Amino acid sequence: MEQITLTLDAAYDLAFGVLRRNGFSEAHAAAVARNTVNGERDGCASHGLYRIPGCVRTLRAGKVSPDALPTVQDTAPALVKADAAGAFSLLAWEKALPLLAAKTRQCGIAALAINRCVHFSALWADIEPLTEQGLVALACTPSHAWVAPAGGATPLFGTNPLAFGWPRAGKAPFIFDMATSAAARGEIELRRRAGKPAPPGWGLDSEGRETTDPAQILAGAMLPFGGHKGSALAAMVELIAGPLIGDMTSQESLDFDAGAGGLPYGGELIIAMDPRRFLGDDADVHLARGEAMFSAMAAQGARIPGERRHRARARSEAEGVTIPSALYQEMTALG
Repeated sequence: MEQITLTLDAAYDLAFGVLRRNGFSEAHAAAVARNTVNGERDGCASHGLYRIPGCVRTLRAGKVSPDALPTVQDTAPALVKADAAGAFSLLAWEKALPLLAAKTRQCGIAALAINRCVHFSALWADIEPLTEQGLVALACTPSHAWVAPAGGATPLFGTNPLAFGWPRAGKAPFIFDMATSAAARGEIELRRRAGKPAPPGWGLDSEGRETTDPAQILAGAMLPFGGHKGSALAAMVELIAGPLIGDMTSQESLDFDAGAGGLPYGGELIIAMDPRRFLGDDADVHLARGEAMFSAMAAQGARIPGERRHRARARSEAEGVTIPSALYQEMTALG
């Protein structure tokens, strides 16, 4: 596969230019461009520049606002609500972040519900700014109904990612961001585009038979990871980031899309915790116990989630990012 290497600035200019020329406001184009370039920078191609054409398709399908500005409500001592008004989630998150952090420091724990948002981005990007402030955080969101529940063969759940972050003084935070499906949908799409098979256990064809053909999985049903365990976590995400915050389930999001091919529409729930409010003067003692666990992991050669992204980040900042030439051509054609 032919590839092209871009500096991070060039990658941002490319993404921003495509979005602006296709009708997104400057604020939304900047937020989406930053997010997708950061995904590419951190070695997360499934949430990198590959997402830009999907953002444009969603706008052309009339399924996202290009310029709606979010509103933030202080609804309770430990609760913030942000209304994205049908736009991408990113501006709503950026606007609500300071109030969420302040409430977390005051109460020890606080939650943010983002409503009426179109969501495509990796959740680690929502978690990392909180860990940078010394907070523990988790986030989750439904998507479209693409995933069959364990034992079933018809899509019902979304990929329903779940992310968790733990701050580490002087080190990259511990952050995992995982789909509750066997793989993120973007990973399957990237394999389809590259002509590569999917591993067994990722999905079913439209007849409910297991397949490794990415195109057949995308037309059929994805599977949860870990059987009934991943399926239960997916159901939890549906409930706490759907009905609990007054927003859509994955099936409702897909019904709302009505075949337009847009990105998922619904809500996101983010919960933040302040270790120093939980622990007081003993905070450093107990946080050190977490470091002992990480050291034990490293001593066994285990990968600590978050470290690989930060290594990729350092490499990209020095060398730029490499993307398929076909994607570059697709983006320049959109421009």
